[in-house]
Amino acid sequence: MRSVSYGRPGRLLLHVDRLSILNTRETQPHLPHVDLPHLDLPHLDLPGHHHVRACDVDARRLYGNLAAAANRGPTDFTDLLLTPGVGARTVRALAMVAEIVHGAPYRFTDPARFSLAHGGKDRHPFPVPLRVYDETTRVLKSALSNARLGREEELGALKRLDEQARLLEHHASGPPVEELIADERERSHSYGGRSVFGWAPKESRYSNDGPQDFSRLTG
Repeated sequence: MRSVSYGRPGRLLLHVDRLSILNTRETQPHLPHVDLPHLDLPHLDLPGHHHVRACDVDARRLYGNLAAAANRGPTDFTDLLLTPGVGARTVRALAMVAEIVHGAPYRFTDPARFSLAHGGKDRHPFPVPLRVYDETTRVLKSALSNARLGREEELGALKRLDEQARLLEHHASGPPVEELIADERERSHSYGGRSVFGWAPKESRYSNDGPQDFSRLTG
């Protein structure tokens, strides 16, 4: 039901295909009638580049996420911080996951920021840190399982992460986004970084200057 077309120069417009709506109405007549001329079609205005740039990220909110992880981690995620190599990094990822769970729509105006939680399979903005990814998944599964049994302490900890991030973002600061991405790429191997090109090398060979030349990558 969605298609991609170019909007203003350098941007992509993702919108609902009118014809698809008509086809859906024919194949599923039980659905409620929609007056198409007055239909407010949802859309996403996407950048024309694929790699993550600093201008794609609301740094103020990102610094709030990172500050909340540092602030709440020792209190709410003590056991997780003891996980060798990835404990603190996982809490930072959870701070962004918590915002997705509890955040209002206006918080998602810079979706690229959330790619800094677990990277991307194409190495943008950095390879997926599998050890961090697995720990994040484990914490979320545990929180949901315990909540079903009436024990909501872990879910409460995630909510406090989100609340703390919103408070701290007004005065939190940090290094430029480009430096944060470069640091993640340098540490990728230790986090079990992997992409469609293979495992992250022990010594970084990535450039953060712009889109990578995929033809030179051997994985």
